Amino acid sequence: MKYSDYFSQRVVSVIAPIALAVMAAPIVLSACQSEVGSVNPESVPETVGNLPVLEHVIKDASGNGDINVAASAIQRSLNESSKTEITVYKSPTCGCCQDWVTYLEEEGFKVTAIDRDDVNTIKTQLGLVDDSLKSCHTAIVDGYLVEGHVPANDIKRLLAEKPASIKGLSAPGMPMMSPGMASRTPRDYAVLSFTETGETAVYSQY
Repeated sequence: MKYSDYFSQRVVSVIAPIALAVMAAPIVLSACQSEVGSVNPESVPETVGNLPVLEHVIKDASGNGDINVAASAIQRSLNESSKTEITVYKSPTCGCCQDWVTYLEEEGFKVTAIDRDDVNTIKTQLGLVDDSLKSCHTAIVDGYLVEGHVPANDIKRLLAEKPASIKGLSAPGMPMMSPGMASRTPRDYAVLSFTETGETAVYSQY
């Protein structure tokens, strides 16, 4: 048995179960095709999301001496697929909004930033009508609203606890000592939770 064949089999046996466990095979296939560029489409079964697809991608790559590239692409794909996705609506001219987006990315979130000139309309459409809760940008993550410069740890806590009574979190206004503003470490402000009926409570006090 060639070393490359043996090594590719080892990679398949170790990585394939992980990829399948997180249902990441379609992402893996796409990443490997873009990174390696040598996968024979006719050799890959039509059904993605199963072991044959992943095995073909790895074996095709190893046959051309690119097994390390394929393995790296798989690892990056798995890392990317494990990130929490969050969509942020912001003004294209808002610098602190973009800084908050960058902060979330550094904290491990996969951010889709959408520039809108009518951010307030988006807030209303999403059910945020209380002006006292509003800030400069609005985000959606796993069905929850996140308004303003809310720290990443509060978002992670919200997603871990998944409270049914809470519609979202807000850092009203533009707190100076907040992530995306003047301090990555939140200080001197409160993050509020709010419900569908407009009730609020202090979620975190900094």
